Amino acid sequence: MPELPEVETVKNGLAPFMDGATITRVVLNRENLRFPFPANFKSSLEDQQIGQLRRRAKYLIVPLHSGANLLAHLGMSGSFKINAELVEGATRKFVPLAREKHDHVILQIKHPQKGRVDIIYNDPRRFGYMDLFEDEAQSPHFATMGPEPLGNQFSAQHLAERFLSKRTPIKSALLDQRNVAGLGNIYVCEALFIAKIDPKRPVGTLVKADGRPKKALELLAPIIVDVLNQAIAAGGSTLKDFKHADGELGYFQHRFKAYGREGEPCLAPSCKDKIARIVQSGRSTFYCPTCQS
Repeated sequence: MPELPEVETVKNGLAPFMDGATITRVVLNRENLRFPFPANFKSSLEDQQIGQLRRRAKYLIVPLHSGANLLAHLGMSGSFKINAELVEGATRKFVPLAREKHDHVILQIKHPQKGRVDIIYNDPRRFGYMDLFEDEAQSPHFATMGPEPLGNQFSAQHLAERFLSKRTPIKSALLDQRNVAGLGNIYVCEALFIAKIDPKRPVGTLVKADGRPKKALELLAPIIVDVLNQAIAAGGSTLKDFKHADGELGYFQHRFKAYGREGEPCLAPSCKDKIARIVQSGRSTFYCPTCQS
């Protein structure tokens, strides 16, 4: 499933073609994705000007002039394609792309600089979904969600306050969206490896009695931020289905130090152990038993 860096990459690819544009027509090639579309989905989108695209956790948010917001979650295999009249300074006669299997939603938009643009959502497995909401604070998608790891509210102290006196394993706690929004399996494994923290370690042991973070937690918070920023710079990670809006693939998977490397040598200097895999809360965890002890 695409995680925070992948959704940020998609947002960055779509924004030049969608920010400030007007949705002229919505084509739905089926009645549902993972969930049914809202009853007023087409009418709420058509003839609406788009504001500045943003991301919240693993969601893409398209704000509309009406005050409503289009929410999109990519699920396991969702992706967007762009077909534009003006690309990199070259004008061409707009020719709609031939419909491909699993092209479920098409947003036909008019951009003030790029002319006609089709934004096509394709999703073979249909685990993705779209919804509409107005107030983020009241939306069930976000009501209990923690702070963004790339935002100012995220810190070791925030984690310490969430983890105090709890025995949840650190790996599971970081995947809990109530503690921090947008973290997923890949980047949590990578951050814990770099921070040399055992993924099974109870979170309460990372917090001092007075509620302040211990050194390991102080180190972990900025490592999480650094790993995410590196992944965004690399265009995310492509394991099976993920690709950018322009069809390109992510490259961060070539930098994995732990994730997916079961049985391979640990990359830490002087370590002679191998990366192991365990299952935590139904997810595979990759770590070094020696470095992360």
